[in-house]
Amino acid sequence: MSALICGSLAFDTITVFPGRFKEQILPEQLHILNVSFFVPTLRREYGGCAGNIAYNLNLLGGSAVVMAALGNDGADYLERLKSWGCSTTQVRTVENSYTAQAFIITDTDNNQITAFHPGAMSEAHLTAVPASSDLKVGIIAPDGRDAMIQHAAQLFAAGIPFVFDPGQGLPMFNGDELNHFVSMATWVTVNDYEARMLSERTGKSLEALSRSHLKGVIVTLAADGCEVWEQGVLTHVPGVKATEVLDPTGCGDAFRGALLYGLERGWTLERCVSLGNRVGAIKIASRGGQNHQLDRAALGL
Repeated sequence: MSALICGSLAFDTITVFPGRFKEQILPEQLHILNVSFFVPTLRREYGGCAGNIAYNLNLLGGSAVVMAALGNDGADYLERLKSWGCSTTQVRTVENSYTAQAFIITDTDNNQITAFHPGAMSEAHLTAVPASSDLKVGIIAPDGRDAMIQHAAQLFAAGIPFVFDPGQGLPMFNGDELNHFVSMATWVTVNDYEARMLSERTGKSLEALSRSHLKGVIVTLAADGCEVWEQGVLTHVPGVKATEVLDPTGCGDAFRGALLYGLERGWTLERCVSLGNRVGAIKIASRGGQNHQLDRAALGL
């Protein structure tokens, strides 16, 4: 059985600012903000939520079907996905566009500022969720707005349980739209900042959301682990100390790859997120979203 991963494929240009954003930005001057950050290091990595999630799911031994769009510069990324044994039958190539690009600045506190060019991702909605009995679970990760709306509806219509993971795409949707996503999803996962925005826009607390048809609401708390809400009951799953903190890029996607791995196998939600915490701690000790390795035996798999 496979997991359908709906989201972005992108190239990440990652830079590091050897200081703190908060020391360079004057709160009382935000209305005339004009700042420049000196970034002595620069790397270009394979990224995008769908690619990163699939990478981690593959490392864990899961089966991924990626549904995303690449531009005319994406041939090597397509071959990379195939080299993992990942299904690329649902990856669309858009010849008149570049692959999505993310430009990321990380400071010494691991805060990030990102500029994102959607490129080919804007046509991701033109690919429909396939009719396949082999799909065990799906995820709606950040993608083009139309793609997220249509793919969620298609997964729901096909009876495929899915995780709603709006991520940085959450601000694109109003309260009614977010409530509609939640009504179709089986699980919701957000970070702590996104959780507050989701509650504000839907008018519902996390506890209230979890008392609905949802099987769980997951809130990631970085090094502090996760909160798992199930039918109004809150469980805190402790974080895992990283051996080294080098780059937070892709940590959330690493967590979600592990989450899908567990959901594919019918694990309890607490067990799924516990594995996610461990995989996220391994990823943060490596630069880029797709350069770390996982020891399945050490993870008890």
